[in-house]
Amino acid sequence: MTHRTWRFGLTGGIGSGKSTVAGFLARRGAAIIDADAISRSLTAPGGQAMAAIVRTFGHEVLNPDGAMNRQAMRDRIFRDPRAKRQLEHIIHPLVSQITNVQAQAAVQSGHHVLVFDVPLLVESGERWRKQVDRVIVVDCDTETQKQRVMARSGLASEEVERIMAQQASRSQRLACADTVLFNQGLGFNDLETRVAQLAADFGL
Repeated sequence: MTHRTWRFGLTGGIGSGKSTVAGFLARRGAAIIDADAISRSLTAPGGQAMAAIVRTFGHEVLNPDGAMNRQAMRDRIFRDPRAKRQLEHIIHPLVSQITNVQAQAAVQSGHHVLVFDVPLLVESGERWRKQVDRVIVVDCDTETQKQRVMARSGLASEEVERIMAQQASRSQRLACADTVLFNQGLGFNDLETRVAQLAADFGL
């Protein structure tokens, strides 16, 4: 029996548990395509985006090892809003290209559920929405997000709030969701059970 191939977008705010959910889905046989990891690899030393980034922004956005200096780039974007669009114009086509290659490889190796783990799926507008069959949002309230991130990272409350303010709001994410996994007050096993129930609907 041949299965149809499902393409899911998985997203959630920082501290929501999105990465944990992705891990559970991978254990059940889904192929996880991590857009954030792809993006980071592009700006690592020798990354495919680095030549264009240096041409566009100059050597002041480089670390000594040849990676993009993220703080320098954030400062540049803060000073010049056009810089964000310029950076996206470099990064996004490469992310899409590598994502497509990984997705094709996953299908050829027998996966029928592809999960695109995209932290900024909602913020990207239609760019990701039109590439997936359904959007799964891992959700919890904002105070829970903040406490989880502070506990795991040691960041101050104000710094976590600043990061959260740069992401889509909880209501914006929920408005884009086809399926919501509410991850609050759940133990690890309870969350895995909910993921298993969801996965069973799609043959995992």
